Amino acid sequence: MYELWLAFLIFLAAVLYSSVGHGGASGYLAAMALFGMAPTVMKPTALVLNIIVAAITTIKFYRAGSFDRSLFWRFAIGSIPCAFLGGMVSVPTQIYKPIVGMVLLYASVRLGFSSVKSELPGTRSPSTWLPIILGMVIGLLSGLTGVGGGIFLSPLLLLMGWATVKETAGVSAAFILVNSVAGLLGYLTKLPTLPSSLWLWAIAAAVGGWLGAEYGSKKIGSKWLQRLLAVVLIIAGIKLILT
Repeated sequence: MYELWLAFLIFLAAVLYSSVGHGGASGYLAAMALFGMAPTVMKPTALVLNIIVAAITTIKFYRAGSFDRSLFWRFAIGSIPCAFLGGMVSVPTQIYKPIVGMVLLYASVRLGFSSVKSELPGTRSPSTWLPIILGMVIGLLSGLTGVGGGIFLSPLLLLMGWATVKETAGVSAAFILVNSVAGLLGYLTKLPTLPSSLWLWAIAAAVGGWLGAEYGSKKIGSKWLQRLLAVVLIIAGIKLILT
């Protein structure tokens, strides 16, 4: 039964995250952490689900005109190779859990903050080299943990005034997609074993991703759902750090 419950949680995470241009990896990691899954399963599973949802979300936001190609490539050119390298690294369980736990806690703060505060519209363009350097850092962390990097890129774009809310969603979706693909390819060099129920979770993620992106590309996200997910992320983050 845990496989069905996990599929349901993955569906909910996909709906929420895709509505704001994210792939949902931190939500999937939180759900898997709650069920006590091993890090060797969590990382590739989160990346696969991320790819599915981010691909759907990218298409939806691109068709809605919420995509800045130039801004995307400034960050992606540095993040893609670093995400691949991060994916190749097998982090020991005693290190992986606290790292992912802190990522989930950060994601919860980010979600809670965005649910009570409206973001400022983008007004300026970043320099040439800064996005590349920042992309490298985010890409490496993405590959190491199994997240796509959207939870780090989105607040950066908004707080620095480099993109509007909808442009941030479109750029983040594509950024998450390429980082997740690179991270998974790096991880596959170690010939990992994927869980047998991945097909079920992939369907749940695809359906949730389509629904969320369809809504989010027209109207950005539900505040109470963001707050609820923030609570789940806090619980899962603390569980990973303490166990």
